Amino acid sequence: MNAFLQSLRELPLLCQGRPDELKAWLEQPSAARLLACVTAIIAGCGAYGFTLGLWRAPLMGGFVAAKLPLLIFLTLLTNGLLNGMLSQLLGSGLGFRQTMLAMLMSFAGFSLITGALSPVALMMVLDAPGPEQNNAQAAYRTILLVHVAIFAFAGITAHRRFFPVLAEVSDNRRAAGRVFLAWLAGNLFVGAQLSWNLRPFFGQPGKDVTFIRSDWNQSSFYESVFSNFKAMIGPVLRSPVLWIILFAAAATVVGTLLLRLLRPRILRS
Repeated sequence: MNAFLQSLRELPLLCQGRPDELKAWLEQPSAARLLACVTAIIAGCGAYGFTLGLWRAPLMGGFVAAKLPLLIFLTLLTNGLLNGMLSQLLGSGLGFRQTMLAMLMSFAGFSLITGALSPVALMMVLDAPGPEQNNAQAAYRTILLVHVAIFAFAGITAHRRFFPVLAEVSDNRRAAGRVFLAWLAGNLFVGAQLSWNLRPFFGQPGKDVTFIRSDWNQSSFYESVFSNFKAMIGPVLRSPVLWIILFAAAATVVGTLLLRLLRPRILRS
């Protein structure tokens, strides 16, 4: 119990990015430190998740308070084994247990930041027009953009602070950079799809409050992005002016390449 309480007191070091002190966490992983990170994720993401769904309804806030930590843990479990293998293949020297703890520590830092910002988000939600009012759509878009900005800020800050720790415990900094990029790519790819399956998180006005949508296993995040992008650029692609511009650009590029290839022959002749 004393070790767990001591680990809880050391959690702010994750936001400070202190590799000299956090190095011991990865070199000497313990159950107390693991439990402290899990507690930070449940508390921080749970508190912030409540503010995500509260604007739609208090019940929605309770649903998202449970789903946001679940999203973090599912992403961790899905990518943990893959990143453990990649960390060894890319030469970082970290084992599976250390890699899992490193990912958990990074997510814990993210959760601490979002949890600290949850009172700000809560005041914004309480001050915004309700979902039944006339300007509900404008309020929804504003709240959505603010939450996205907070998520981006928390994610960038947590990862930027944690990279020196990863570099400190790796065999070399170049290997740590490769592992870190693979880690970010995997988390982004898997996290985006899992968030799509676990939606809704924000709760749109006019739609029923539900824990998970009935069509959770239909389509995918990437298919939705492609469909929306296709619908957005469809009218543009049907414009004859665009095709004239593209043809002129392609002709210019091809002509320039041919000129560079034929210039030596022309000069010799």
